Amino acid sequence: MRELAQRTRFPVAFGGLFEDGAVSVTSIIGARTRSIEGLKVRPDRGLGGRAMTELRPRMTSDYGSSQHITHDYDGFVLGEGLRTLLALPIIVEGRSRGVIYAGAWQEAPVGGVTTAPAMAVAEAVASELRIRDEVARRMRALAPQAQSVTPADREDLRESFAELRSISAEITDSQLRTRLGQLERRLLAFAGDVPEPATGPITRPNPTIRLSPRELDVLSCAALGSTNAEIASRLGLREGTVKAYLGTAMAKLDASTRHAAVARARRWGILP
Repeated sequence: MRELAQRTRFPVAFGGLFEDGAVSVTSIIGARTRSIEGLKVRPDRGLGGRAMTELRPRMTSDYGSSQHITHDYDGFVLGEGLRTLLALPIIVEGRSRGVIYAGAWQEAPVGGVTTAPAMAVAEAVASELRIRDEVARRMRALAPQAQSVTPADREDLRESFAELRSISAEITDSQLRTRLGQLERRLLAFAGDVPEPATGPITRPNPTIRLSPRELDVLSCAALGSTNAEIASRLGLREGTVKAYLGTAMAKLDASTRHAAVARARRWGILP
């Protein structure tokens, strides 16, 4: 919501996700009163409900007198004194999963300059939900075998986490990337993934080794079998930069090849 307010320059932003038949507004930025607290929006009711039903942004520059929406939530919106209101649905796989609002206390022009950045914020939230859904789906598929994971299942799980990290690497929003990293760590704990026992001279993790986020991104892509050129294209880097990151990661892991670096990172629990 803070990013929505910053990008649209609307003073008030609020929203939430769809659950139990309605969207509960759980995040509010910039409000002067507490009127919006407790707002629950049902599909097809109010401006947000219409946006969710029609799967497209809806706005009004005079909320109180608008004839195009129901006024079920006037107590919340007008209680805050909002006049201009923009509602954007969060769409995942063709259905609304939530709604976000940007509002102002006075009449304000709303056009492409305002809606485009607002839609980008809604899409960023939708992208995170898509990633969560896919990871949850894969975890459910593996759940029945959690007590006895086959080598093939373990490799599939590793590829899933490497894919999650590579998706995260493509996201420029630092806050969203941090949240995806936290999600990855929680899922790793849930999956019960542990470092494999060492078969070489190294028998325990070295707590002094710390790979940078970019080194982890590059190594995760390398773990999927990507070439330097493919990694560079995926992460938006130059091929020489990819080589440099791989080189520093290999040096930190005391590995002579990328495959040895991946194996050692997995053995020490740095990569799943």
